[in-house]
Amino acid sequence: MKVAVLMGGSSFEREFSLASGKQVCEALEEAGHKVVPLDTTSDLVPTLRSERPDVAYSALHGKHGEDGTIQSLLEFLGIPFVGSPASVCRSTWNKDSLHTTMAAYRAMTGDAPIASWPQGISIARDAFKDMGAATALDLVEDRVIGGYPVAVKPAHGGSALGVHRVDRVEDLGEAILDALSFDEHVVIEQWIEGVEMAVSILGDGWDAHALPPVEIVPKSGLYDTAARLDADAVEYYTPVRLESLSPDEAQAQAIRAEIERAALEVYRAYDLHDLGRIDVIWDGAQACVIETNVSPGMTELSLFPAACAAAGLSLSGVLDRLVSQYA
Repeated sequence: MKVAVLMGGSSFEREFSLASGKQVCEALEEAGHKVVPLDTTSDLVPTLRSERPDVAYSALHGKHGEDGTIQSLLEFLGIPFVGSPASVCRSTWNKDSLHTTMAAYRAMTGDAPIASWPQGISIARDAFKDMGAATALDLVEDRVIGGYPVAVKPAHGGSALGVHRVDRVEDLGEAILDALSFDEHVVIEQWIEGVEMAVSILGDGWDAHALPPVEIVPKSGLYDTAARLDADAVEYYTPVRLESLSPDEAQAQAIRAEIERAALEVYRAYDLHDLGRIDVIWDGAQACVIETNVSPGMTELSLFPAACAAAGLSLSGVLDRLVSQYA
């Protein structure tokens, strides 16, 4: 098949995207496909129309890649693509949408809840800068369950850009301003301590299945943007170490299964297609979902390829199956 691999773009995550796109191109070429690598410049649409690819794969991260922009464009052009449709991407792009999405899903299915998530508030840039919300930051301690520390992050975006842990009100304003430099809305929510994991998922609906969770252990500080780019800054364990979950092996296995079920619950609630990644923290009592990713990273340091390898799957084989279903 002729596969257009879209990468780069103009978001803050451009360099991540280019690295992911390179890996995707190599994997698809290894699987025998003809690859057309494309940066998403003003020449994108004319090039797609002239190349007439059989299918597209978006390795775009951040704005335009995960907010439904590229998906809606491909839908308009009538080009099949791997991954979730534009309507799903628009929902997952907003980190503040998880509560309403999960409530609607649970009301529809009647299933017992599995996943939890941090509770918090969202503030718009205009409210903060132009309407005086910056003078009311003393209210945050009462508005966020448990008070400090809190997590401050852009409501839209990925790669931990603009994410902060804030331990006192005196540092809150600076963290909010930095988060707002990446987005027009900021989320302030509970800071969750525990075992951080990424659960990659393949498939659709009730046929979707979780790959082995990847445990993420920064050697110092947070799993922030700099740590994600530094191979020596983080230790990864695939699958998650059982002793990280419980000293009792049987209980640890049960916890791991619960973490995978929680990730699948969120994946199905948003109706993700083909592939995705759900980031989770096990806080000692429950699986707390902190982010949903429709376009998992595919770089040499990314967690989706590591999960595939732990499941005995090659990245070229996985991507081959994903593109070939659109033949």
